[in-house]
Amino acid sequence: MDYLCPMTNFDSEYWDQHYHPNRKPGWDIGYASPALMAFCEKLENKELRILIPGAGHAWEAEHLSRMGFANVFIVEFAPRAIENFLSRFPQFPESKIIREDFFALTGKFDLILEQTFFTSLPRTSRAKYVRQMYNLLRPGGKLVGLLFNHDFDGDHPPFGATREEYMELFMPYFKIKTFEPATNSIKPRQGREFFMILEK
Repeated sequence: MDYLCPMTNFDSEYWDQHYHPNRKPGWDIGYASPALMAFCEKLENKELRILIPGAGHAWEAEHLSRMGFANVFIVEFAPRAIENFLSRFPQFPESKIIREDFFALTGKFDLILEQTFFTSLPRTSRAKYVRQMYNLLRPGGKLVGLLFNHDFDGDHPPFGATREEYMELFMPYFKIKTFEPATNSIKPRQGREFFMILEK
């Protein structure tokens, strides 16, 4: 994956560097995640409030909007990422773009989609991530997504974990509906991801 030099402060400026026109972020596959879209295609309620944190170029948001989901929200604090997304998909409503730190976000959602957001966060933020996901979901809401099934070397993103580490983080807050090896990962990540469905 294409990450810049290690830093300890993964702030808006740090992430904004990755969305320069001359760079292609390694986590940006250039289209919506097949695993996430396969899950969403089975959803009948198009009024669900769906949140995509750390959305980047927001391929999933565009795909869901084109599928008719009316309440898709993205959280992203890298200005270039939002600019790039809107230049590609200008009809996405600005009112559903949340330009702030995920951890400052309030509100309630029915579904949160996890796609390379966890892997971008320092290990010290993991417990905070889980609590915030829990707080943002309505009772019965779901956190659905992909997580790497192994860790990486280095003190900068991407960060992964083992199944045991994930269970320790999530089980106090969520019912584990699914947490299994992903069967429809993109080719470079085949055999390297878990697919999860967690229920508040």
